[in-house]
Amino acid sequence: MPLPSGAFGQAQGPSCFDKMKTGFTIGFCVGMASGALFGGFSALRYGLRGRELINNVGKVMLQGGGTFGTFMAIGTGIRC
Repeated sequence: MPLPSGAFGQAQGPSCFDKMKTGFTIGFCVGMASGALFGGFSALRYGLRGRELINNVGKVMLQGGGTFGTFMAIGTGIRC
């Protein structure tokens, strides 16, 4: 009796788009962390406190996360 194809764990892996989404997510998290460090230190160096500090660090975190996430997604898409 012949076995059906794919019976022994030959499942499809994640698609290229799924890999790009994962790359973007990982890059976004790394960019947010580096943005928190670099943005926090630079904002403290400029003498920002309170609401200005939080707004500035948040903006730098989102910019860093978006930029690094985009480049990670592009790099992952190239590898697909």
